[in-house]
Amino acid sequence: MASDSTARAIPIDQIDSTFKSRYIDLISEPLGSKVLSFSDEWFASASNLLTVTAPIRRPGYFVHSGAWYDGWETRRHNTEPADWVVIRLGVASGKVAGVEIDTAFFNGNHAPEISVEGCFVTDEKEEEEVEKAGYKGWEAILGIKECGPSQRHAWELEKITEKAYTHVRLLMYPDGGIARFRLYGTAVPVFPQSTDEVFELSATVMGGVAVSCSDQHFGTKDNLLLPGRGKDMGDGWETKRTRGEHVDWAIIRLGSKGEIDHIVIDTAHFRGNFPQKVQVFAGEFESDPKHDDAGWVEVLDPQKTGPDKEHEYKNELKDVKGKKFSHAKLVIIPDGGVKRFRVFGRRIV
Repeated sequence: MASDSTARAIPIDQIDSTFKSRYIDLISEPLGSKVLSFSDEWFASASNLLTVTAPIRRPGYFVHSGAWYDGWETRRHNTEPADWVVIRLGVASGKVAGVEIDTAFFNGNHAPEISVEGCFVTDEKEEEEVEKAGYKGWEAILGIKECGPSQRHAWELEKITEKAYTHVRLLMYPDGGIARFRLYGTAVPVFPQSTDEVFELSATVMGGVAVSCSDQHFGTKDNLLLPGRGKDMGDGWETKRTRGEHVDWAIIRLGSKGEIDHIVIDTAHFRGNFPQKVQVFAGEFESDPKHDDAGWVEVLDPQKTGPDKEHEYKNELKDVKGKKFSHAKLVIIPDGGVKRFRVFGRRIV
């Protein structure tokens, strides 16, 4: 595969600002992404590539295969051009805007070079072929790029891919270790055929994106839109403690413009640090709004919340009937943690 000169390398201190409020990680493990196959994982499991949290180090700790590493590491002296891992995206399909490779703590055993390929496959029999080394349906997403030891690397494509992909293959030349793999882009969901059907407009898998927030000291805003109720306090949105009068907020771009039917705000696992109250605004905007934009309309006035509980609001909603919204804003009073923010409604084309 020839080197791809159309992708722009992103400085380490600009990776998050470049990708994380515009796109989602299409292969995030909580979305249901899965490693289907790999060439080798002798020293460390390929599934570690999809771990959401930052890599960690355990110096001096050894297992049967050798020193313990939080990442994917293959054997030395690969006789093939590259080692590889095949991953099924956590969304129905997605368009790719950029790639991040983190070689944290791999120093002297890091992957010297990488590339990324993709394919679109929905047939179960063909997916079995995708898992095999000889599958011929791959096409280049990111050409061969050089990697250095123990650092984050990222590349933004010249433009987001026109084609959507269901599977990707990460290759490292010729072998070595990678801690984390992120594939930034936009979900291409399968919407209900009927516009009368109520579904989760805000869900990441339906194209929802958390575009901004006031604070995310303990837990990222992106967690608000994930499936399920999570596993602990670490996979929700949590702001730092404040004193005096204060509110925190998070703005969500819905996956599709729609009429809101009901809202669920889940404080699962937040037992001593849930917000005292929650409030919701919504609006129709042509681009992502600021938190104090004049176009926001209050659709849920402040409601008292409780610990470790799903709070559903339907009859309490106001000014939503027959109206089309593109964004929603969750306000927590004065601060605290929320596990999930779910906006259900009907799609309006």
